[in-house]
Amino acid sequence: MDDKAETRDRILEAAGRRFDHYGYNKTTMSEIAADLKMSTGNLYRFYPSKLDIAEAFARAHEVEEDAIMEGIVESASPAEVRMREFHRTVLERTFNMIDKNKKLFELAQAITQERPAYSNRRLAAERVYLEKILKDGIEEGSFDPCDNLDELAEMIQCATMKFRFPQLYNCFRIDMLRRELEGTMDLLYRGLLKR
Repeated sequence: MDDKAETRDRILEAAGRRFDHYGYNKTTMSEIAADLKMSTGNLYRFYPSKLDIAEAFARAHEVEEDAIMEGIVESASPAEVRMREFHRTVLERTFNMIDKNKKLFELAQAITQERPAYSNRRLAAERVYLEKILKDGIEEGSFDPCDNLDELAEMIQCATMKFRFPQLYNCFRIDMLRRELEGTMDLLYRGLLKR
């Protein structure tokens, strides 16, 4: 790892500690720089804004999430099982992450509101996984054929959005969300079944 990459990693670690303790809104670039014993000007050379740091922080956590999702999508289970497991995993991971650290909610909100391109890119990546499951379900003979898998994956995302974004969890308990997700998946599965 070169010096720049190492410094970027150190910045993300320091920012992560601040975000965890004080929250995104109460963290400043000068505080992150002070924690690293560097000038604020030097910090701006690596990240032009606190939002850039937050996005880089979120991207670093994508790697683990993507590995988990790929494991589900590539498993030998039937497509229906993988579709349910995919959505259960998204719900459980996101809910537990926010439930353990309420300050992450602030960071997620900032990125979603101020960087819609980031959220759209993540949704597009998720659709690729859903398309693979749908394609496999069609090939297995359990799902009805479809001419536009991308659009179908997008509609599944729309139907399950409540279980994807922590901003919507404010007034819900995990047991309620699990029950609602299972009911939603039952409806979706009935709609996907080959007639």
